[in-house]
Amino acid sequence: MEQKERFSEGVHIAIPKAAAYILDTLHSAGYEAYVVGGCVRDSLLNRMPDDWDITTNAKPSEVKELFKRTIDTGIQHGTVTVMLDKTGYEVTTYRVDGKYEGHRRPAGVTFTSSLKEDMLRRDFTINAMAYNEEEGLVDYFDGRKHLAKRLICCVGNPLERFDEDALRVLRAMRFAAQLDFTIHADTLSAMKENALYLRDVSAERICVELTKLLLSDNPEMLLTIGMPCGIIDIVLPELSEMLKTPQNNPHHCYNVGEHCVKAASYIEKDVVLRWAALLHDIGKPLVKTVDEEGVDHFYNHGALGAPLAENVLRRLKFDNNTIKSVRELIYWHDYSWGEKISTKQVRKVSARIGSRYMEKLFSLQKADVLAQSDFLKQEKLALLEEVKERYQEILSKKQCISISGLALNGKDLMALGVKPGKAMGELLKQLLEQVLENPEYNTKECLTNLVLQKIKE
Repeated sequence: MEQKERFSEGVHIAIPKAAAYILDTLHSAGYEAYVVGGCVRDSLLNRMPDDWDITTNAKPSEVKELFKRTIDTGIQHGTVTVMLDKTGYEVTTYRVDGKYEGHRRPAGVTFTSSLKEDMLRRDFTINAMAYNEEEGLVDYFDGRKHLAKRLICCVGNPLERFDEDALRVLRAMRFAAQLDFTIHADTLSAMKENALYLRDVSAERICVELTKLLLSDNPEMLLTIGMPCGIIDIVLPELSEMLKTPQNNPHHCYNVGEHCVKAASYIEKDVVLRWAALLHDIGKPLVKTVDEEGVDHFYNHGALGAPLAENVLRRLKFDNNTIKSVRELIYWHDYSWGEKISTKQVRKVSARIGSRYMEKLFSLQKADVLAQSDFLKQEKLALLEEVKERYQEILSKKQCISISGLALNGKDLMALGVKPGKAMGELLKQLLEQVLENPEYNTKECLTNLVLQKIKE
């Protein structure tokens, strides 16, 4: 067994029973085994790990022989998923990566008996630590020290690490955002030099990293790291254009891009909301006008921005539901509620927008205001709170705001002699308009009478 260089004083990681069982089984069979990577990092930071990955010198075929149920999730790269109580644990054989192709992935891997050689291929020192209860923490590259200093630092030569897999450039920024860490100067310099190779990385992988960053406490890293390193120019050029667009307007104190990133930091940690906030003003660079007094205006930017945001999300391979939700929120985000709010108005607008989007729209509009200048800010927030109260009143009274909420449905109309088709759809819309105007009309008796009157006409 190779000599382990480690800093294990006072280190104890509470390994879950299932992961500990896998380690014990491998040890009993004469193999080395450790929990490794993110679970070690997060445990040392007193964070709850998402996954417990295991590394071992046992070959995949040997791992498969030891456990009743396994899945070959990445067996060509040495990874077998061991299933215990419906939960999967990735067990990966120590390996050395072959030559990397296209700044994305190794052409192949070679299994090794050396834990240190396996750790040498990993991205950052804080992700290159291993642990088991018998030996303690194995830390070849000062990962624990870098955790204490709150530093993101590459394992070995950062230029080599980023050249091997350009996605690591984005991962470094993402980890800095999630952990609120600083990036080591040498690592940051190498990120700038290799950012252009992000063009070779798949949209799906980029999407995962950008979304994790957006859902962190520090989406502003897009500005403080992403722009200086040239990352945003490659993975989100639309944001670069937004950052080049000033807003000389009393309602704003940031350029368009800065405003959107600020809005994203003010909104709940929800995938739809964070992406909607980041892209809500994507249409502004294309519609900007300047009046005679030098004030900037961005008329109709929501309607124009909705399809532009859809293009971005489709490029990043988002699912259709997320794309539709973000598009709708961006289309409506700049809706002006006016100065005097009525419950009737809120009912009608809710019917147009759809109840599934209303709460999210309120969140987006609030974040939008919070990211603006102080000009009329409190008045805008108070107005929005009034709209929300009116909407809650509508819900509490169970007032109808959609065709599906009408007391009369298609079957009822057919019983009254209305044939299915376009005419029935138009009639249902007319009934909804009546109910939005007069909620008390939403009874079967009242709507039946209205239909009979329409038929007579």
